[in-house]
Amino acid sequence: MNISESFRKKFKELFDEDPLLVRSPGRVNLIGEHTDYNLGFVLPAAIDKAIYFAIAPRSDNCAKLFAVDMNDSFEFTIDKLHKSEKGWPNYLMGVVDQLNKRGYKTNGFNCVFGGDIPLGAGLSSSAALEAGLAFALNNIFDLRIDKLSLVKLSQKAENEFVGVNCGIMDQYINIFGKSGSALRIDCRSLEYEHFPFDYKNISIVLFNTNVSHSLASSEYNQRRRECGEAVEIIKKEFPQIQSLRDVSSEILAEYKKKLDPVIYNRCKYVVEENSRLLSACDALRVHDLKTFGSLMYQTHEGLSNDYEVSCKELDFLVELTKDIPEVYGSRMMGGGFGGCTINLIENNAIESVSKTITKMYKQEFNLEAKTYVTKISGGTSIVMIKENAAI
Repeated sequence: MNISESFRKKFKELFDEDPLLVRSPGRVNLIGEHTDYNLGFVLPAAIDKAIYFAIAPRSDNCAKLFAVDMNDSFEFTIDKLHKSEKGWPNYLMGVVDQLNKRGYKTNGFNCVFGGDIPLGAGLSSSAALEAGLAFALNNIFDLRIDKLSLVKLSQKAENEFVGVNCGIMDQYINIFGKSGSALRIDCRSLEYEHFPFDYKNISIVLFNTNVSHSLASSEYNQRRRECGEAVEIIKKEFPQIQSLRDVSSEILAEYKKKLDPVIYNRCKYVVEENSRLLSACDALRVHDLKTFGSLMYQTHEGLSNDYEVSCKELDFLVELTKDIPEVYGSRMMGGGFGGCTINLIENNAIESVSKTITKMYKQEFNLEAKTYVTKISGGTSIVMIKENAAI
């Protein structure tokens, strides 16, 4: 029995009817870190680890949820929403809240969900919950909401109901992801373009540091303030500058002595990272994975030295890969101060490389570096019950 069929069976057991099945993937971000809130570019991809929803409409206003992975249930009334201390229901109620605010009329629903996205690995299980439910409700109630609006309301669900000030990347790639492609998102215009990433001999491998430094949240907010401060200074002379996305390397060079050295370094990283991402997309166009990988290493150096959001554990894992020819690129992924490194590794070397990495990491820090192997997949989609294949 495959994973989607197991959720259909559980739904049938609980509610005695056949559900709609929806697959909602996690994501990785190949390159382009801390560029989103500076209105730059990001290059995420949907992956083959996902949350599955088995869902059907009700005739009343009650919503009944069952979280398979936690063996936990929750009920709420769709027009009387209150945050739950359990935490996980808020990601789903937040979507209903956004539908209500936008004037969409729905009934209640029964929903069984769960999947294989590792929690705490930075693969955006929260966006998979939000965008997956939004997609599912759009279908079962025939709301006819376009894709970009699904993305925006899913993001708002996390911003306003959950209370996390996330950017739009995670929900965007969840809905717009395409198998065999990375998606370049322009965080200013919200335009996108697919770039080929269909290497049969390469997998995306994550090494989890299994550390989460307490600095992460406060330092993230501090970086946002520092970038904003730089923009305010530069726009006094260049009023067309609205974000660091608008700052060229030439303009930034003029401000090297005018900006605080720390703030200059933050700007330097962001300006260079946007340029790197565009070069990385050019490399994908011609299937030049070696150039792409070298740009990933440059990104990590910038994140570690200029943006200062790495940590000794992340730096150690990236450094270990540099002399391994089967590893094309490596960098820290996500906000920083812990979490995972993302690595492009030849399939035939994954086992040996993982053994080496985990052994040396254990010796250095006495910690386990959990390994996740994944490939690029399509975005959120309906799963056919009989064929068990995404539309």
